[in-house]
Amino acid sequence: MKEKVVLITGASSGIGRASAKQFAAAGARLLLCARRHDVLKGLAKELVEAFGIEVHTFCLDVRYATNVTAALDALPTKWKNIDVLVNNAGLAAGLAPLQEGLLDDWESMIDTNIKGLLYVTRAILPQMVKKNSGHVINIGSIAGHEVYPNGAVYCATKQAVNVLTRGMRMDLYGTKVRVSTIDPGAVETHFSEVRFKGDVARAAAVYQGMTPLTPEDVAEAILYCATRPAHVNISEIIMMPTDQASATMVFRE
Repeated sequence: MKEKVVLITGASSGIGRASAKQFAAAGARLLLCARRHDVLKGLAKELVEAFGIEVHTFCLDVRYATNVTAALDALPTKWKNIDVLVNNAGLAAGLAPLQEGLLDDWESMIDTNIKGLLYVTRAILPQMVKKNSGHVINIGSIAGHEVYPNGAVYCATKQAVNVLTRGMRMDLYGTKVRVSTIDPGAVETHFSEVRFKGDVARAAAVYQGMTPLTPEDVAEAILYCATRPAHVNISEIIMMPTDQASATMVFRE
């Protein structure tokens, strides 16, 4: 990864933040974006001091195609040649049966998890195809393989990530551009706090009595995919806490 440019969306917290640290330790040059630019700037300072790498940050809400295009077009020339794209920006909003779901929650998940991934990928892939190298790593979920009660729309968005990843591999057939998806089970991040709209107690209960994955666990899998030899494509990694057997089966002490 030495000197390669890695773009990570949603890099201000959780898996994105942990991935930035993993790639920084490997010597990559980091392009970090998220909605909270102030947090990103603090992370960048930390990484530069710890690893002596180059970091460029910018504010981006992936839900808006014009914002994505404008932000990527505005990158300094030396940051435009992206080697690895980590499509990490994503969220769950609400946990209600379909007949009680909020349209705003649905739109937030669809716009971020599906359309945002597509907007960023569409902007980056042509350069990868042109130079015949590069790697797109999508962050999916066990929800991309299973559906669970009250999570139909979120599961649908992560099923879409799974399908889009497979479709990209087919569309890139004959090139040296690699595509991977990392699909974790329960990871203790701000994910549940966001889903429950800031209800910290309800979010904490999701992980109570079990040992979840950490963002660092997932980041290690992401770095593993990115650092395989050029002829090796890790198509998919499904990773779960030992205490979790399926999306809805979690053993608690």
